[in-house]
Amino acid sequence: MAAKKKKRTSKKKKSRQSSNILLYTAWGLGLVALVLVSLVAGYYLGFSTAKEKAPKVAHSKEKELPKHTPKEPKVSVHKRLQEVLKKESKTYDSAAHEITNEALVNIKTQREVTPPLLRSKRPKLVIIIDDVSTRSQVKAIKALHMPLTMSFLPPSKARPNSAKLAAKEPFYMVHLPMEAMHFNKEEPYTLRVSDSQQDILRRVAAIKELFPKVAYINNHTGSKFTSNEIAMNRLFVAFEKYGIHFIDSRTTAQTKAPTVSHNFGLKYVARDVFLDHHQDKAYVLGQIKQAIKVAKAHGSAIAIGHPHKNTLEALRESKALLNKEVELVLIKDL
Repeated sequence: MAAKKKKRTSKKKKSRQSSNILLYTAWGLGLVALVLVSLVAGYYLGFSTAKEKAPKVAHSKEKELPKHTPKEPKVSVHKRLQEVLKKESKTYDSAAHEITNEALVNIKTQREVTPPLLRSKRPKLVIIIDDVSTRSQVKAIKALHMPLTMSFLPPSKARPNSAKLAAKEPFYMVHLPMEAMHFNKEEPYTLRVSDSQQDILRRVAAIKELFPKVAYINNHTGSKFTSNEIAMNRLFVAFEKYGIHFIDSRTTAQTKAPTVSHNFGLKYVARDVFLDHHQDKAYVLGQIKQAIKVAKAHGSAIAIGHPHKNTLEALRESKALLNKEVELVLIKDL
């Protein structure tokens, strides 16, 4: 009997022990599962939270930056001009004034020399920069901070933005292409001796539409056109209709502009000095002095240059001399 009881008790103990082992195992597995679930959930929750916070962190970093960035050091006009012209000097293709006769560079002025006692203390000098047609040229000219008269070429395939650039300026001229005896590089829509009165009226009307503020036009090339009296009469008829004044670039000694101006009861206005017939800086510096000399002798003078690097550099270097000797003015103020 006692042996049977002992047997039952040991069986119960074994069964209880087995149950306990299973229970502990289940608890253990449950804890492991819970840890794993927590880890996985924590990973995904942390990732999405970090993702949401990332832009906010970046934004807060931006706020930490100083409100005012330190000022850039002042750049000299010389340095700024060189920067502006760095690209332009490589790409600018000057459509030259086809002058072959060196005597035409400095015109023997038709005006009489003013006696010294009657000369103005501040003679006036106009410097026209022809062939303006690109943004970098405009920037380079304006970087000089001098009253230079910009004369814009009409828009073409090669320079489509010239009229838009001119529109931003308070004052400008138009550099109108006209027929030459011998073209170096002909511009599109060049006025020709064979053009009828209607052709010329249409072209000037188109120029006025493109450049609404234009009041002064000078000829680009034009040795053949300006030396033909009939063609010049037709041009002056169109200019009179649209209230435009003609400034003779004097690309030929045979120009009929003085005769036609007189016939229309207008004062003849023409260029006295070409600044950059030769493009080395020393030559341009000499021509600037020549323009000052003419202005002092006659009370006023008109010089023409182009947006070449050396021309603009020479003007920059001559700034003090020009301010001392003459009053530099726009063509409208002559």
